[in-house]
Amino acid sequence: MKNINELLGTKYPVIQGGMANIATAELASAVSNAGGLGLIGSGGNDANWVRNEIRKCRELTKNPFGVNIMLMSPHAKDIAQVVIDEGISVVTTGAGSPAIYIPKWKEAGIIVIPVVPSVALGLRMERAGADAVVAEGTEAGGHIGELTTMAMIPQMADALTIPVIAAGGIADKRGVLAAFSLGAKGVQIGTVLLATKECPIHENYKKVVVEARDTGTVVTGRGTGAPVRVIKNKMAVEYLRLTELKMPLEELEKLTLGSLKKAVLDGDIDNGSFMAGQISGLIHDIKTVKQVLEDLFDEVNDYKNKLEVL
Repeated sequence: MKNINELLGTKYPVIQGGMANIATAELASAVSNAGGLGLIGSGGNDANWVRNEIRKCRELTKNPFGVNIMLMSPHAKDIAQVVIDEGISVVTTGAGSPAIYIPKWKEAGIIVIPVVPSVALGLRMERAGADAVVAEGTEAGGHIGELTTMAMIPQMADALTIPVIAAGGIADKRGVLAAFSLGAKGVQIGTVLLATKECPIHENYKKVVVEARDTGTVVTGRGTGAPVRVIKNKMAVEYLRLTELKMPLEELEKLTLGSLKKAVLDGDIDNGSFMAGQISGLIHDIKTVKQVLEDLFDEVNDYKNKLEVL
């Protein structure tokens, strides 16, 4: 089994999360330049937007980077072709199965890494030809499953023969070491990158992440089958109140319409959807992406040697 560095051609065994409206060429290139694998998150954007971001990213970094495709997007099929046309080396996927695209991607030499929330889906992706999987625990920000990172990673590592990359609840070297101890071969990070100088989000977004406590996030959308972890604010609390009142889905959608862009672009503290993981309470400063990756990896071996183990 290849290690993640060899598979991706990176200095560190780390992938940046494909965060919609956040993972642009600016952030992806910063991560790649710092030694990780940066990702352009397609989100709900069309194929032309993705193509333009790929070309921007190539101007900003000479290192490998990839594209994350949200498969429930109406543009997914077109974007699946764009990554081939543009010679992208790595694709990660979410919100659906990429099985119909994998043969063409593999023929084009693309490394395919689906994001999965359970062992069953991990096995399906392995059978479909994936090169690795990102196993994302419920601690993560944004769209989530139910299993925790702690419980899922060792089960996934035992069940699969392809590398498992851990995501959810990782923001410092302790999280990295824990992930490797559980059987992961690499990690994916998202929330910790929100609080970086290069992250192209409103300063208010960075502020709410840095000021969050351990209990500062909530999950909305469980009743609709689309749970999302966000920083607790006026909009999130109102959403949960309306859910308890069993308000129709149309009313809930009115409340959340455009809420991610309100957070990312406008910094609307009350009405924005500030997607972030439970690890937010561990993040206290705005750093550069390079500092984040160095903090995650450069002292892991020294830290491991200092641990007192029974």
